Amino acid sequence: MKEIIAIVRLSKVNTTKKALEKAGFPAFSCRKVMGRGKRAADDGFYGDSKDLSGLPLTLASEHITEAFRLIPKRVFTLILKDQDVETVVKTIIRSNSTSNPGDGKIFVLPILKAYRIRDGKEQQDSETY
Repeated sequence: MKEIIAIVRLSKVNTTKKALEKAGFPAFSCRKVMGRGKRAADDGFYGDSKDLSGLPLTLASEHITEAFRLIPKRVFTLILKDQDVETVVKTIIRSNSTSNPGDGKIFVLPILKAYRIRDGKEQQDSETY
C-alpha cells in the first residue's frame, strides 16, 4: 500500500478531481492549505525601499510586506495499491502541469498497516480501500 500526497494549485482542483475519477480513482481526500516553495518572493516589483511600514494595514499591504508570502494550495491524499501508484502520479502530473514554478509536488509514502474502524479488522494489500 502507498499514500500519495499531491500539493496542487487552487485553480487545478476541479481538473484534478475529474482526471482522477476518469482514471478510475474517485476516492481521495482534499483539504485547503497555505504554503510556499523554496523561491523567495520577488520584491523588485515594489522598488528599492525595504521599509514599507507606512502602508495602511490591508490584505494587499500584508502581501507586499511579507517576505515569504503563503499561497493558497490544495492537498490531495490517496491510499492506493502499489501497482496503481504510477498511473495516479502520471494522472496528477498531466492534469496539473503548466510548466511553471508553483505547479506543485507529489510525495509517495509507504503505508505499513491499515485498519477498518467499523470492525477493527486489519486490511490487506489485496483489499479495496
